[in-house]
Amino acid sequence: MGCGRSRLAPPEGFAFSQSPLEARPRRRKEPSPLATTTSGFLSWVAGKAMSKGRAETAAGAAGILLRYLQEQNRPYSAQDVFGNLQREHGLGKAVVVKTLEQLAQQGKIKEKMYGKQKIYFADQDQFDMVSDADLQGLDGKIVALTAKVQSLQQSCRYMEAELKELSSALTTPEMQKEIQELKKECAGYRERLKNIKAATNHVTPEEKEQVYRERQKYCKEWRKRKRMATELSDAILEGYPKSKKQFFEEVGIETDEDYNVTLPDP
Repeated sequence: MGCGRSRLAPPEGFAFSQSPLEARPRRRKEPSPLATTTSGFLSWVAGKAMSKGRAETAAGAAGILLRYLQEQNRPYSAQDVFGNLQREHGLGKAVVVKTLEQLAQQGKIKEKMYGKQKIYFADQDQFDMVSDADLQGLDGKIVALTAKVQSLQQSCRYMEAELKELSSALTTPEMQKEIQELKKECAGYRERLKNIKAATNHVTPEEKEQVYRERQKYCKEWRKRKRMATELSDAILEGYPKSKKQFFEEVGIETDEDYNVTLPDP
């Protein structure tokens, strides 16, 4: 056996191309006590600010909800109050539910169970008693105001229709421009009519009558030949195995309908 030096196997976890000293893991840097203290202080300040904001929101919610129920003077569920005030005041649903319960416990509003949900409304003892006459007067005002609203809505519809019509109409400059174009067009027609009247090669009544007679003659012949061709093709199609369109394509027949041509009136 030889007495050469054997290569040492690297410790577990180290690459073969590195020595144990080169592959020694780095020491993790611990955060400084100052940084830890500063971060904790900032978190504490943020938490206090959020708690203070929630407290201010809850405190303001009581006044907002109480004033809303008194002004509306009608029953609402917590969901209804949340939906009506969330966009304007930004109140959360949990805040609304908790504040309504607190107001009811304090006796500032009333609550009643309606099925499985609670209904909240203003305490009616704080309002003056209304007599039957006053109620009738209020009903009369409601009827009058309703009629006034309907009348105003009808007027608005009429005005919207008129506005739409006016918006689609020509403006004054556009109308003036169109008038000038029409005047120019009329002047051209007058000049053309003048040239026609001044021409010497007019068609005499006899020549005109002759043209009409020839037209009638050719139209009569046209109808006669078309009828003959139709009767002949119908007779052939009685024993033809294919359709009329295929027959015309194979034979090469072109009809008046192919070129959108119609016979003139007799």
